[in-house]
Amino acid sequence: MLRSPIALLAGMAFAGSLFAQAHADKEVKEDIKRHRAMAAAHEAAAKCLESGQAEKACLEKLRQDCKGLGIGKYCGMRHQH
Repeated sequence: MLRSPIALLAGMAFAGSLFAQAHADKEVKEDIKRHRAMAAAHEAAAKCLESGQAEKACLEKLRQDCKGLGIGKYCGMRHQH
């Protein structure tokens, strides 16, 4: 029996990796491109917030920039306020 949640998660990750298929070079390059686009969109959102613009406006711009890139409307990143 596993005694810690960390050990359980590590075991699940290991088991999952045993069944995962390797990505082809083309898929890896597409993933890299997508991650860079998401990073650029999040960086732009951070700069928008730093500039003093309304959070609602910055999140709307992030939503538009991330359309089709990540999961959910904010590129897979969501946090609490």
